Parts: sequence; C-alpha cells; structure tokens
Amino acid sequence: MRDSSASEQAPRAARSVPFYPFRPIEPRPAPSMSQDDLSQHTPLMRQYLSAKAAHPDVLLFFRMGDFYELFYEDARKAARLLDITLTQRGQSAGQPIPMAGVPYHAVENYLARLVRLGESVAICEQIGDPALAKGIVERKVVRIVTPGTVTDAALLEERRDNLLLAIAAGPGGSYGLAWVDLSSGRFLLSEVPTAETLAAELARLQPAETLVDESVAWPKLVSALPGLRKRPPWHFDADAARRELNRFFGTRDLGGFGVDKLPLAIAAAGCLLGYVEETQKSALPHLSGMAVESASETIALDAATRRNLELDTHPTGRTEHTLLGVLDETVTPMGARLLRRWLNRPLRSRELLRGRHGAIAALIDNRRYQGLRDTLRGIGDLERILARVALRSARPRDLSTLRDGLAAAPELGGQIVALESPLLHALVDRIGDHADLADWLAKAIVAQPPVLQRDGGVIADGYDAELDELRRLSTHADQYLVELEEREKAASGIATLKVGYNRVHGYYIEISKAQSDKAPTHYTRRQTTKNAERYITEELKQFEDKVLSAKERSLMRERALYEAVLDRLIEHLEPLKAAASAIAELDVLATLAERADTLDWSAPTLTDAPGIAIERGRHPVVEKVRDEPFEPNDLILDDARRMLVITGPNMGGKSTYMRQNALIVLLAHIGSYVPASAATIGPIDRIFTRIGAGDDLSRGQSTFMVEMSETANILHNATEHSLVLMDEVGRGTSTYDGLALARACAVHLAAASRAYTLFATHYFELTELAGEYPGIANVHLDAVEYGDQLVFMHAVKEGPANRSFGLQVAALAGLPKAVIADARRTLAALEKGAHPGGAATRREEASPQLGLFAPPEPSAVEKRLAEVDPDALSPRDALAELYRLKALS
Repeated sequence: MRDSSASEQAPRAARSVPFYPFRPIEPRPAPSMSQDDLSQHTPLMRQYLSAKAAHPDVLLFFRMGDFYELFYEDARKAARLLDITLTQRGQSAGQPIPMAGVPYHAVENYLARLVRLGESVAICEQIGDPALAKGIVERKVVRIVTPGTVTDAALLEERRDNLLLAIAAGPGGSYGLAWVDLSSGRFLLSEVPTAETLAAELARLQPAETLVDESVAWPKLVSALPGLRKRPPWHFDADAARRELNRFFGTRDLGGFGVDKLPLAIAAAGCLLGYVEETQKSALPHLSGMAVESASETIALDAATRRNLELDTHPTGRTEHTLLGVLDETVTPMGARLLRRWLNRPLRSRELLRGRHGAIAALIDNRRYQGLRDTLRGIGDLERILARVALRSARPRDLSTLRDGLAAAPELGGQIVALESPLLHALVDRIGDHADLADWLAKAIVAQPPVLQRDGGVIADGYDAELDELRRLSTHADQYLVELEEREKAASGIATLKVGYNRVHGYYIEISKAQSDKAPTHYTRRQTTKNAERYITEELKQFEDKVLSAKERSLMRERALYEAVLDRLIEHLEPLKAAASAIAELDVLATLAERADTLDWSAPTLTDAPGIAIERGRHPVVEKVRDEPFEPNDLILDDARRMLVITGPNMGGKSTYMRQNALIVLLAHIGSYVPASAATIGPIDRIFTRIGAGDDLSRGQSTFMVEMSETANILHNATEHSLVLMDEVGRGTSTYDGLALARACAVHLAAASRAYTLFATHYFELTELAGEYPGIANVHLDAVEYGDQLVFMHAVKEGPANRSFGLQVAALAGLPKAVIADARRTLAALEKGAHPGGAATRREEASPQLGLFAPPEPSAVEKRLAEVDPDALSPRDALAELYRLKALS
C-alpha cells in the first residue's frame, strides 16, 4: 500500500523517449531551510526535505509504499523527462505539493531512461517496519544511481563496458587517469604525458561518467565529455588518496600494485574510490585490487586512427560495418566486452600474442572450437553477476545462472585437455573446480526462481527445516483444520462440532448451544453467538499463532537464508572472479578460431626483424559487405622500401588498400589470425592514419586545420617502427601550397622518421620522389577504360599511375552529361596549353603542377637568346635579331 501520509496520483503510462547523450549536471546548492521553516511542514515532508538537502544535485526517489515519489522541482523535472503525470495534491507549509511517482516494481525502466539522459538518482528506501513504526516509517538513502556506477542488468549494455573515469591534471600538461567498471570489478590506472595522449585514451575508454577537478581549466575535449562531474580540488589530493586507498585495500603502502611512481594516477584513484563509496553506500569486496596499464605494453592508436579504422564505431552507427562487427561472434556478454577491449588495445608482447595464435590453431584443429562454443552458450554473464553478489544486489535468477555456469565449467576443461596449447590449459587452471559450490547452490536455490526475492519461493524445499515447516503451515493449514475437526469430533462425541475462522476472533471450535454442555473441560470459551458457543484449545491457539505469522515468518526466514547464500558466495569471490575472467577469454579465443576458419584467415608470423610482408591481404569489413569477390593485394615494406607512394583513380581502392594493411597489423597484435594468405610483421610501436577530414566546429577548426593538426601529430611522433597511413595530404588548400606540403611531409616521413608509410596522393609530381630518395617506391591501383565505361581492377601494381580518370569517376557519380562534356573540352584545352577561354598560355601556367620541382623545357625564344652575344651585334644586327625573336614568340 502507498504511504498514507501524503496523497498522490498514479503515473500514467510513460511514452518512450529518444536517446540523448549524457549531459553535464550543473551542481546546485542544497536548499537552505531553518528549523522554523521545517516546522511548518508535515512530518513526512520534513523527512523528505532532510534527505533532499543531503543530495541536492540528484533526483530523489522517495519510497512510499508501492511507489517512488518525487516532490517539488524534482517532480517537475522527472515529469518532463519521463513523461509521467505531475500532480499537486495535499499540502505542506500551507502550499500544494507538486509530486510525481513511478511504481516500485517498474523502477528499473525509469532509472534506465534517466541514466541514458545523464541524470543521477538517489534511492531513498523505507528501512523501518510500517507495522511497528510509531508515526512515519524511517527512510534512508541506500544508494545513488549514476551513469558510471550502475550495476543492474536492466540499466547496462550487456556487450559494452560501463566505465567511471577520474582525471587528475598535473604539471606540463600531464594527466593521471583511474577508471573502474563497477559491474565487473576492474580497477585500472595510467598516466599520460600530453593532451594528445589523453585524447587517445578517452577515445579508447569512452567513459559513461567522468570526474574532474572543478578548479582546473580543462581542454575542450574533456569539457565536452558526457556525464561530466566536477568535484572539489581536495578530492584529488595525492596524499589523502594514498591513505584512503591503503585503508580500502588493507595495505601499508601501494607498492604491491605497482603505482608508487604514479602520483597523478593515485590522486585520480582516490577521487574515484571516494565517489564510488559515496554512491554505493555499501561494501565493495569485488574491488580487490588495482592494476596499471602502461603505454609501453601496447601499440599506440590516437583518436583519429581509431575513428579512421572504424574499429568498433561507424559514422552510420551500424556496428556490422566495423571490424568489431566482423569479429564479434562471442556467445557470452563478458566475452563480447573482452573482445572489444582487446580490439582497442593491441599489444606488443610477442610471447603473449604467439600464445593466443597457438590457442587458435589448436581450436581450429578438427574444429574443436565448436564444442567449446556450444558449452559456453550455457554460461551467462558471470562477471556482472559476481559484481552484484558483491554489492548484495544479486537477484534470484542471477544465482541460478551462476549455479548453471559453475556446473557447466568442468565440461570446458574436458574439451581442452587433449589440445596442445599452454594458454588454453592455463585458462582451465584459472577456471578451477567449483563443483561443490555448484551442488550447494543447486540445493539452496529452486531450479527456476522468480525474478524477485521479495515474494519468496527462491530457497529450495529441503534446504532449511525451519523454512519447510513454515511453508507447510502456510500452505497446508486447511488440511490440518480438517484433520483437527475430525479428531475433536471423535474425542468429544459431538457430531456437529465445527472448526472455523474469522478475521476478528481468529480460529475457533464451534458447538451448538444445545450441545454446549458436552464441551470438554479443556475448551476455553472464546465467543458466544445467537445459536452457538465458540471455544479455543491450547493446540488450536498454538496452531493459530504459527499459521497467522507463518507467511511473514517464512518470508523473513527466506530473506535471512538468501543473505547467508550471498555471504558464502562472497567468501569465494576471488576464485569465482578468476573463473569468470578465464571463461570470457576462452570465449574470445573460440570466437577468433571460428572467424579464422569461417573467413579463411591465416596465422601471422611475428618476427623481431623489421618490416611488413603481407601476401594476398584483404579488407575484412569490405570483403564481408561486398557482393563481388574481393581482390587481394600484397604489401612489402622493409629497410630498403619504407614508403609507398600510391596513385590511381578515385574509387580505385587506395584507401581500402591502406586500411586493410593497418587492420591486418592490428589484428595480428590482438592475437587474431588475419585476412591474408600470409603475413610477416616486425616490431610495431604505433599506427597513425590521416584519412579524410571535416570541420571541427566545436574547436573552431576548418577542414584543412584538422588535416594539418593530424599531420603534425604524425610527423612529431612517428618512429621507424610506426605504420603511417597518409591519404591526400594537402588537398584542403591551393594547388601550389598543397603540393609543397605533401612533398615536404613525404620527404620527412621517408628521410627523418623512416616510418613504414603508405602515402596515397593525386599529386603525380610526388611519384618523382622514388628517383630522388632511397626507400621510396611507387605503386598504383589499376583501372581499365572500355569505351565510356571505367572498370576498377582494385589490383595494386608497381609503378605510378598514368592518369587519374577523374572525369570517368565523375560520370559514374551521375554528373549531367553536358557537364562532363564541358569538362572534357576544358581538359583538352588545358592539355594543349591554352586557357579554357581561348587565350594562349604557356603549359606551365595552364597546369601549374607540372614542372614545379623539375626545371621546365626552355622555349624557342629562350634558346635563341642563349645563343646571342649582345657585344658582337651592331645596332642594325640587334634590330634584326629583335624581329626574329618577335617572330618566334
């Protein structure tokens, strides 16, 4: 029942609302209210206002019976965001109370919508027993739901991590980062030296909520983050953070976590931990440690590279058009999340990667991955279930899923035992043996438990004798009364004796007045009616006491048993977390094996010798979405061949060729097979791309400025172990400027950086670089013209292209035929050295790109002038020579 202390109206059915990005919530001061002001309100409103004053910056869901109510400004805001009824009924302090409410049994749906809108919600529950309360029921805020701290399955995307991030700013533009996935228990730290590397980390992590120091002037890339929360500067104090982290983990120092030399990361971690404890208001046993992610362990990918390679996001929003869309055939949600993390963090460790490649080879043999994946399908999201167990918010079906997963785990080991892969055997060891725990859960939890624990029916029969008795009393009371009535009839000899019940007097034995003198002496009169006497016996009284409270007592007993189940699971939390992590990794490896087998991918060879050699490489995404067969191509880069200048027509496949090679290198470094017949890859430290551009209006940058910013980042940071993709550098400005910049960038990458570079361009003058600088070679994408038709061969061939086919591509794009015809006439005039308007011109002026870096062929006038000796000419000869020159011009 709803609390009777205030009146309200049930909310109308909410309509669906569109998804909006998280938006920053500006802090607002807590309401200032004197005791005199409070005294004017009703007791219920005083309780509400006290809770709201402690949480002024979030919506307060105030539990009243079967509803969560919101009042005053919160009610107005929630009614607008959720499209629920706003009403004003009842008064407090002489004014109507604006209010809106949502039913408690559907609260998760409303919370999910608010979290997607970037809102945070404080849940204020009834913690007292309404039956025992004197006055209003006691209430308390038990947790705060924020975008970065949600753990309920209904509020989360099951195949994507949900991260809470804290950033601490340091001197010289350095930053400390700490992030936690509360739904899995991962707690990680790192430090980055520049704003550019910070941008790369933010693009990788994509946090749901970010905590920053309110006293710092943050760059726009941070200020524009979704779910931004500004915290006071003392929350980022490094010394205080050390003390709090040591307190939380029960350690004397942080040396065991490897973070001692990361003061900025420690400061961020301290703020993060304080925020999590503030919002969860409970123990956090699944946060059992911290780990450091070092940049030296990974292949660096900046934000532009992640965007250009379309690893897990696509401009259209369609995941199937990304590399993740091709790879993600995982059968568990925790496997899907791990695969996404691997894809966004390619590793350098040759030993680790070779272990993954070996595991995939073992699983492909006789298609062993199939049986493994069939078993994995019966295992749920153990990672997030264990987090909810730790937070004591696990639901009955979480426990049944955990039970079934632990029961299926031994079968995974049986399928791997014969395979020759140290990594797979190590994963089986990490899974461990939890058969005893699974058997215990099978005895404790019913086979198909209800969604919620509150109505009982979760603990299995036979698990607890006291609960069984209480259930028997509450469910078999009628049968007991029938048996009692028969016994009393036989004992008293009164054939008309009846056993009955009413709500006022409870259970009774009824004897007609005519037979009342035969009532046994141990009967105690309870009530007299017109035609009968009603009695109670000690047995019936004891039965009444048991039955009337049996249901309530059984629910209380079941709640206590459920909490005891959680207690025991928490005792085993660490090995269970290790098992869940290992199962997720098995899922990813089995998926990569399936993908390699299905898509005809091969194992890459990782060597210590420099260079990249790829035979018959393909673009994994383009190959999947194309109906036509994909044309594979080779790539060779080594010390003698550091840069390929790639020419060819638009739509000829230059960008596809470049990206496919970058994706092949990246796939090899997550431990996957690759879409090529063979691939040998030397040490790689970074992958850079400069492909496509657009205005960045939020930062006030034009397309060309964005292009040059990305190019500058590459030129400053590329090394001889970097893979660089450059597409059409310089096209955003004039011909002379663009060509000069493109040439200078290419020379710098080839001569100074010595990076492995694929340099696509329409400036044919750049093909001359191959003859001027060692390590530069020309290749082109082939196309053939049949009449008016242009056929793209998509084949990479040695040497430069001989033409661009620009007009043919324009025709394919659908430009009007009259426009194409006019363009052909203009092109013909330019190629003949005349302006389109008809005036004669030198060829160098009509086509200024030609001859910019090589001296032009001298004209006839220049040749004649070179032969003339002015000192040897008489005035008459000089005049004659002038006429001859005039005739030559």
